[in-house]
Amino acid sequence: MRRPDVPDLVERARRGEQLAVARLISLVEDGGPELPLVAAALAPYAGRAHVVGLTGPPGVGKSTTTSELVRVLRAQGRRVGVLAVDPSSPFSGGALLGDRVRMGEHATDEGVFIRSMASRGHLGGLAWSTPHALRVLDAVGCDVVLVETVGVGQSEIEIVALADTTVVLLAPGAGDGIQAAKAGVLEVADVFVVNKSDRAGADETVRDLRRMISLGPGEGSEVAGARWRVPVQRTVAARGEGIDELMAALDAHLRWLDASGERERRRLARAGAEIRAIVLERVRARLDEARGAHGLSELAARVLDGELDPYRAADQLAADILPR
Repeated sequence: MRRPDVPDLVERARRGEQLAVARLISLVEDGGPELPLVAAALAPYAGRAHVVGLTGPPGVGKSTTTSELVRVLRAQGRRVGVLAVDPSSPFSGGALLGDRVRMGEHATDEGVFIRSMASRGHLGGLAWSTPHALRVLDAVGCDVVLVETVGVGQSEIEIVALADTTVVLLAPGAGDGIQAAKAGVLEVADVFVVNKSDRAGADETVRDLRRMISLGPGEGSEVAGARWRVPVQRTVAARGEGIDELMAALDAHLRWLDASGERERRRLARAGAEIRAIVLERVRARLDEARGAHGLSELAARVLDGELDPYRAADQLAADILPR
């Protein structure tokens, strides 16, 4: 099979060709041999987009809110990327929800790129390739990238490691405020949104969140003398209500990130985590390929027979696969 011309794809994608952008994301999703080439070609252009993560329980209105944010951003003339991470289809492994099903009104807008990505069983609400796809949308000129995750909970808060601004959406009447505290999202949310706030119980949910924020570690983040106080925004996304105010809160958080230096700190931590993940993946691959006198299978058999303990076996295997 003919290998893709990665530099040509990147050049076309930066000119706004949607098919080239889609092809680049497909390459990083596949995780094939072109992945390092794509990463190298994109590196000089990445790091400019404001990455906004949206998470929350199923049915809270994440997709509708995302669509409304796209509408507001496009009215401001900003280019937008959307990565919507869906549960995997049990049959194809692909995303259950399609791009046009999610946000049909934006599908033909050349200033918007929408991609549904399958989580493929990956815990944490994100697909394993989400950081790579994010880099593509950043490098091709998106001003804002919205990353919508599967859900919220103990394992889903990894969105905070990916986004500049993390938005947690909740709905009234379901005890979501208390559940948010239990799930630990008070510590990671930069902005709370109580969507469907025209429903009964909205005032109570807002009040509960504000009280918990004031009492807990989410009271505010202070960096270099500048403090960010986590706001609680009310929206009715289905009617477009409160979206302008939500967008203003996101822009205010971005200004705080830049003024305090927190954005740089978060991105340094993100880059370090990505490098570590790549190294660990390569070590894992070497382990899978381990052969010879200290092959993994033979060492496992010797541990089972009592000839070696697991730590000495690990030392021998590490000596074989890791250069001194």
